[in-house]
Amino acid sequence: MTALKFKRILLKVSGQVLMGAEPYGIDLATVGRVADEIMACAALGAEIALVIGGGNIFRGLAGATKGMDRVAADHMGIMATVMNALAMQSVLRSKGADARVLSAIAMPTVCETYSASKGIHHLEQRRILICAAGTGLPFFTTDTGAALRAAELRCEALFKGTSVDGVYSADPKTEPTAQRFERISFTEILARDLRIMDPAAIALARDNGIPVVVFSIRKPAAVAEALHGKGRFTIVTKD
Repeated sequence: MTALKFKRILLKVSGQVLMGAEPYGIDLATVGRVADEIMACAALGAEIALVIGGGNIFRGLAGATKGMDRVAADHMGIMATVMNALAMQSVLRSKGADARVLSAIAMPTVCETYSASKGIHHLEQRRILICAAGTGLPFFTTDTGAALRAAELRCEALFKGTSVDGVYSADPKTEPTAQRFERISFTEILARDLRIMDPAAIALARDNGIPVVVFSIRKPAAVAEALHGKGRFTIVTKD
């Protein structure tokens, strides 16, 4: 077995992935599949922090465009990420993993409150860490929250699990001739306005020297392959 290319990672998964084939909500079979992938990586010796979006339950920006107060809508989206985190923790624990949810918004009867030192301690104890509630603030996406947590937790890479196998010059679902990149710089991502993550998240990762690995979370064993520097993915790095 080859050595791991990255030992400590922050894995960002969209909430929509947890829907599976369902139109809405949490498909526990899909959560179980993702949990198995995470546990397999932990068994290889990786230290894993996880951030899950909330779009399968409620997306704050979508609510705001329909007339809701943006702050209230974003707080609802934040709560959706906590629900997803608790679901993932429950499934991981049912499979025998030691998983902990840390929330950016204090809710002590539900889970621990996030702090970087507490998160690093859990990772050093080989626990799977699930960071919930984004940054805890409105107007910030969970992508930005993931980049922030990756920096705070001293992660070696930010893994972005999507529905496509890397970064393309355009949406490959609608543009069959879109060019796929094996490697691309943060500067080019911003210059081309390639929305793999929001610009604030890209800037945070760039400024903290954290490479972003973009791959398809729907492909079996894709996370483990990327940990070894293998498989099909795009890596985003400094110039």
